[in-house]
Amino acid sequence: MAIGLNLAPQHRVYAGFCLHAITMGSIFPRMPDIKQAMDIGEGTLGLSLIGVPTGTLLALAFATPFVERLGFRRTLLAAIALVALTYAIAIHATGPQSFFVLLIPVGFLIGCVEIVLNVEADRTEALIKRRIMNRAHSFWSIGFFSAGLFGAAMAHLGVTPQVQLAILVPVIAVAIALLLGQFQPAPTRSVETGQERPKFALPTWPVLVLVAVTMSAMIMEGAGIDWSAIYMRTIFSSGPFIAGVAVAVVALSQAIGRFFADGFVETHSPSSVARFLAGVMLAGIIMVFFSPTPTVSLAGFALIGLGTSVMFPLAVSAAAQMTDRPSAINVASFVQIAFVMFLVGPPLLGGVAEHWGIRWAFGIGAPLAVLSLLTASTLGNKSSAKVVA
Repeated sequence: MAIGLNLAPQHRVYAGFCLHAITMGSIFPRMPDIKQAMDIGEGTLGLSLIGVPTGTLLALAFATPFVERLGFRRTLLAAIALVALTYAIAIHATGPQSFFVLLIPVGFLIGCVEIVLNVEADRTEALIKRRIMNRAHSFWSIGFFSAGLFGAAMAHLGVTPQVQLAILVPVIAVAIALLLGQFQPAPTRSVETGQERPKFALPTWPVLVLVAVTMSAMIMEGAGIDWSAIYMRTIFSSGPFIAGVAVAVVALSQAIGRFFADGFVETHSPSSVARFLAGVMLAGIIMVFFSPTPTVSLAGFALIGLGTSVMFPLAVSAAAQMTDRPSAINVASFVQIAFVMFLVGPPLLGGVAEHWGIRWAFGIGAPLAVLSLLTASTLGNKSSAKVVA
């Protein structure tokens, strides 16, 4: 007999995104404690965190055949639980080198989950004949927000990161059984048959322009996740709870933006929404860079989260609408580069923070936000399809 709740297909996708984000996000509010325990600087911590993108990029390059053989159901249920377990193991690293090595399998498993969830969201859209991608990613942000609050509360109570992540393992296992126990993959799209996407699709000039549009959002989203807690501890000597809340604020504002974005895109066009969001992001970056108080900084983090919320999906839609070559190739080309920026950029900002100060880990995003403002018109003036929430 199948266990778990009998949810609609789109609700299972939402649950998968949310649980994935909770397992990914619980470590980030504890970054100040990890940095202090290892007695290392921001640059060294950033280099060790590159273990995650290393594993994820390996998964994106090589794991698809493995995932297809194992099956989406078994991959999703096992990989989310294993992300929680491998993070709980990695947190016991005593130095940055071992931390880097232990984060590689974490990143590989995250990449496997990313493959399943994003393809499943796309197939579920075809199954129910409604757009759900933005809303699915809003549940990812909700999961990250929940992880931020949980991590902040554990830090405030004096619970060590090791105990916190150990507690999460059985909690996630129960949640997977309850919410995803009856998960069955949606049917493949008919257009997928016989269509093989290249492992690496070379970018064209129009694709590179889309990269320019989204560069600020991808890097600042990661910076808000990786460095906001350390920023609050370093600049204002904030307590562990407020430092963790900074991570949650980024995720919450991002979730709100993603949840309600589709209607605004239909009304005001992708390029107009992108310009507005780039302006919001720029305002948030300036607030964080010059902030005199923790409250102003938290408000700035909220604006950064909102500003980064839907730049990426807008650019994916624009890539899909290009006619110079098959849409799958253009989308693959853009996504590969954007994902590298998202994963590798924020850890490298640790070097910026160590040499110029933690404020510059965010201040460096200001010219990138201006670049987004200048290139936003390439996203188009009309939405590609009517979106139903």
